[in-house]
Amino acid sequence: KVSLLKKVPALKDGDFTLAECTAILLYLSRKYNTPDHWYPSDIQKRAKVDEYLSWHHANIRANAPKTMWIKVLIPLFTGQPLPSEKLQEVMEGLSTSLKQFEERFLQDKAFIIGSEISLADLVAIVELMQPVGVGCDIFEDRPRLMEWRRRVEDAVGKELFFQAHEMILNIKELSNIQIDPQLKEHLAPVLMK
Repeated sequence: KVSLLKKVPALKDGDFTLAECTAILLYLSRKYNTPDHWYPSDIQKRAKVDEYLSWHHANIRANAPKTMWIKVLIPLFTGQPLPSEKLQEVMEGLSTSLKQFEERFLQDKAFIIGSEISLADLVAIVELMQPVGVGCDIFEDRPRLMEWRRRVEDAVGKELFFQAHEMILNIKELSNIQIDPQLKEHLAPVLMK
């Protein structure tokens, strides 16, 4: 009802509505004049945030959430697990994206655009916690990525970090809920494709 796109997330601010998470984050950072490190006023630093946000959609976002769909959501709606080859295929794509993320964006920096956390780090970590929530610890054999995650946790505050990721980290509990049979019947064929 909020978004013309009929998607979440959506923001309603008075009469103004907005969809898409990145657009919402940028709007909120501008409206509330957040500290400069989140979306820097320096044109080159801001361009680096924008560069990551543009790359993110076709790489990290294209792969990381699929782990949740394959391991939890599709089996919940279809009543049957997907073949392990599907997860392996997604994990290979995610591994390629993570390698690029480390080499291209993190390099030897503390955060994506340098020594301070930015919106780019927040957008990245939310997606990367989804595989963790379904038992795919993508940080385990990647020390540079693990250190970056720790720095993000520290910058945000551990309590807030885990509060923000509570639903994702407990996503397996969804397998215990009852889904309306008509909804299952409607969605199962679509999800199996």
